[in-house]
Amino acid sequence: MSQSVVTSVQPGTLYVVATPIGNLDDISARALRILREVALIAAEDTRHSVRLLQHFGIETPLAACHEHNEREQGGRFLARLQAGEDVALISDAGTPLISDPGYHLVRQVRAAGYPVVPVPGACALIAALSAAGLPSDRFIFEGFLPAKAAGRRARLEQVREEPRTLIFYEAPHRILECLEDMRSVFGEERPALLARELTKTFETLKGLPLAELCAWVAADSNQQRGECVVLVAGWQAPEGEEAVNADALRVLDLLLAEMPLKRAAALAAEITGVRKNLLYQVALQRQG
Repeated sequence: MSQSVVTSVQPGTLYVVATPIGNLDDISARALRILREVALIAAEDTRHSVRLLQHFGIETPLAACHEHNEREQGGRFLARLQAGEDVALISDAGTPLISDPGYHLVRQVRAAGYPVVPVPGACALIAALSAAGLPSDRFIFEGFLPAKAAGRRARLEQVREEPRTLIFYEAPHRILECLEDMRSVFGEERPALLARELTKTFETLKGLPLAELCAWVAADSNQQRGECVVLVAGWQAPEGEEAVNADALRVLDLLLAEMPLKRAAALAAEITGVRKNLLYQVALQRQG
């Protein structure tokens, strides 16, 4: 009596592949190899991605995977992986999932136990940060701000005293009003940089205090076109007298007129809740 032979199929791999954000020369040799070798490419917009594939002579089939269908279509890609086929995930430009679709698919694939492999490459926020001249050791990415003014200002208020470098994406038709809201919330002197059309023909990186950057963009409609990344320097805590509110300064001055400096600073701290060491340093400054 013969025994049936059960063969197990090695599951496929989902490759998360970064593609160029403008200059097609930025695609990696590994990305091109993966896109040629996989059985299927899940693309944010197949009409957009087909031009990229045609440019490099890649004939791999495409399937749509965008924000409106990735939850429902995940099973389709899981079935291909289960059958042992490899799938690549790409967005219209840059690294998938970074303000682009793909999160739900990656989560489903990982939950199903299939491997997910990143194929790194272009990313607009990292490209902008690398050339901005702003602190890059610690930063936060806020993606796109709310489209409506009230929501946008509310979000900016939430990060007004964030000490890390702030990075935002913004649509060209909102870039000027976005910068104006930043100037209003963060202050006119806060350093900022507009990175526009990165890696493309009209690439622009302009760094100025927010008030000057607003004026520069307002004066040139060309700067209100294309893909925009805005970087803003993190908040710096004021020092010396600037760090103490007017009421605390008034209390300190009244006490300095009546008692020794050290005692005045200590009592002012008890009354106002401001740190004693800070009030002591301010008292030293105010007494010369």
